[in-house]
Amino acid sequence: MFRSPSFPSHVTLPTDRTLIMGVLNVTPDSFSDGGKWLSFADAVSHAEQLCDDGADIIDVGGESTRPGSARITANEEQQRIGAVVDELVRQNMVVSVDTVHASTARIMADRGAAIINDVSGACWDSQMAATMATIEAAVVIQHWRGFPGSASERVLDEGALATVIDDLRGQLDTVYAAGVSSERIIIDPGLGFAKTVDASWDVFAGLPALHEAFSHPVLIGASRKRFIQSLATDTISVDDLTAATTVLSALHGAWAVRVHAPKRNTAAIAAARAWVRGTMRNNNGQ
Repeated sequence: MFRSPSFPSHVTLPTDRTLIMGVLNVTPDSFSDGGKWLSFADAVSHAEQLCDDGADIIDVGGESTRPGSARITANEEQQRIGAVVDELVRQNMVVSVDTVHASTARIMADRGAAIINDVSGACWDSQMAATMATIEAAVVIQHWRGFPGSASERVLDEGALATVIDDLRGQLDTVYAAGVSSERIIIDPGLGFAKTVDASWDVFAGLPALHEAFSHPVLIGASRKRFIQSLATDTISVDDLTAATTVLSALHGAWAVRVHAPKRNTAAIAAARAWVRGTMRNNNGQ
């Protein structure tokens, strides 16, 4: 069930477990940590801490996608993240760039980014699919139905899994037609994007069906999302709940989880791996 994508030759990542993608928002307005890592020094320091806490990949974003956030130009995005990406690559970190802009994808891939993580799944920028075809980086195609909180957002309710699978098939057809090689593609069901709380849980519970429908590795981004927050209490934090979803993701073969606080998620993956090994020993003994 566990699947791993193809990366540029200089990139080496584990292929025997679910990976941790640490979130680095170089933005003033992201929903959970906007402004904290906006300066170059703070961004690099936080990336180093994410790695120390177990992140395998650093996902650098310069444009917020929180509900109602304002769009920025590709040039502004590049000004925010360019020097940060350069420094993380210089330190031999595996860098993912979270962008919907084709020009940013091309420039950052040329500067060493190993992954282009497009939350629009090549739908927002008409040049993105063609750009993805010309770079060596792996690419994330996320399920997309409009920017959160925008007038064009088409929100799914309960029973959303079948629609997500159909929509992703259409998005993949577009990038295939542009010449993007299948082995470089990662899919993301877009939990929390254009989905109610119940719909996000339905789609997350459909992770086995996503593996059945697609041959691509699956990235799960549940961290601090509204559907996670719906279960939080005075004694159960959203980061605790995120770690719980990481266990489920790892048990069901997710390639990676995208999280804000890697440490407890690293522990969750270790527990899931031990469970899987125990299951295999039990099965081999039968």
